[in-house]
Amino acid sequence: MMRIVMAAVSAAFVGLLMSGAVAQAQTAPPGMRTAQAAPTDMSAQQRRRVIRRVLVYPRQEWRPPVYPQYNPGRNAVRDCTATYVQEYRPSGTVITPRMNCYWRPG
Repeated sequence: MMRIVMAAVSAAFVGLLMSGAVAQAQTAPPGMRTAQAAPTDMSAQQRRRVIRRVLVYPRQEWRPPVYPQYNPGRNAVRDCTATYVQEYRPSGTVITPRMNCYWRPG
């Protein structure tokens, strides 16, 4: 992005130099007052942005995002019960499946 901006600024500068050699300045009539440009604050335009860095520390041990996190032990078996339940919604009552599971020693 910075290279594009610099290329555009340099192209505009070269264009002004080339047109300044050919064109002549116009003068104001003697009775007209001209406004002078106020000095601008260049320090605001020359400030550099501070790059903020976020430190990332790797975990010592990877854990899956499952709650609760515990070890069911060797030869554990997952025991599940599936049922249908009624849910009351604004569109009407619907029947949806539900499943409850737990680990038991095998």
